[in-house]
Amino acid sequence: MADSPYFPYLDQDWESIEPDAAGFDTDALAAALRFAESHESTWPRDLENAHFLPSLTADEPEPWNKIIGPMAPRGGPAGLLLKGGRLVAQWGDIDRADMTFSIAKSYLSILAGLAMSKGLIGSLDARVGDAVLPDLFQSPQNRQITWRHLLTQTSEWQGELFSKPDQVDHFRELGPDSTNSRKGQKRDLSAPGAYWEYNDVRVNLLSLSLLHLFKQPLPDVLRQEIMDPIGASDAWEWWGYENSEVEVDGKSMISVSGGSHWGGGMRISARDHARFGLLVQRGGAWRNKQILPEQWIYDLRQPIDLNPQYGFLWWLNTDRGQYPSAPASSFFAMGAGTNLIWIDQTLDITMVARWVDQAAVDPLLGAFMSALKG
Repeated sequence: MADSPYFPYLDQDWESIEPDAAGFDTDALAAALRFAESHESTWPRDLENAHFLPSLTADEPEPWNKIIGPMAPRGGPAGLLLKGGRLVAQWGDIDRADMTFSIAKSYLSILAGLAMSKGLIGSLDARVGDAVLPDLFQSPQNRQITWRHLLTQTSEWQGELFSKPDQVDHFRELGPDSTNSRKGQKRDLSAPGAYWEYNDVRVNLLSLSLLHLFKQPLPDVLRQEIMDPIGASDAWEWWGYENSEVEVDGKSMISVSGGSHWGGGMRISARDHARFGLLVQRGGAWRNKQILPEQWIYDLRQPIDLNPQYGFLWWLNTDRGQYPSAPASSFFAMGAGTNLIWIDQTLDITMVARWVDQAAVDPLLGAFMSALKG
């Protein structure tokens, strides 16, 4: 009978495995770690006092560029590599709770899967405004928006939320060669489901919609339903904005942001990210409990027609189009800076990397792949 999959217990009891036993060439893996440590993000360390965020508020006019959520200084390069759930390698401070930017979007995707499993969302193709926040979905442009549209960045929702208009991310470009020269210029909107656009205002709308579904602060839901059962620390936090306090069933709650574009967002350690990533890698199972539906983990990594490199708020590597040096089976939670959770179920690998120079991400993945024997 095959051995049961390994899952870590307490952090200090997380089993390690020697690189050679895990199928890695020791010298090549050491070179990959040196690469990770020497290719640090060009972002300033003191984000709390930075005048702008590169590729984010740096490309926005006033007052759209105003930071409205808490910021914090960032740490240095850090990360860890898991094979078969066991620690193969680590670098930097993996216990520092650090800003993680748009990786929070992938956590929202998991909460949406949890809402599906609890029957709070009957169908992804149901209209959001029929369940929550009808005033935000009543216009002709917004009326037909479904949960699927919000999860795939194809909603084309039009409006303003927490002082930020959807227009702020029109014509937004992603990737190391992007200039964002037209970012924020108004464009004609398409029908919901007909256009893909990476837009943080609309992800914040998903967060607000899920808050109204659960009727409980999303950090509390995540902690109770996901993070505590997988043994995560209690050091992570998830922030909203100074103006994102809302009323849900007569109770005041903070709607958290799906990133840190304007501050706020999730602060979490690389170690806790790794537990979360391992849960997803294992199809939503943790030891003898199915925490999330396996079908949801399958669904979230299916490419959408408008962007084959995107699923349900997770980045994919369809035809190796995202990162040529990683297998096509890989998928990623990614945040600006660059912060990364790399998952490959076929290889039985989860890797977390913090604060990597954006141009070095593909070479970094290539370095780890080169270290993998066979």
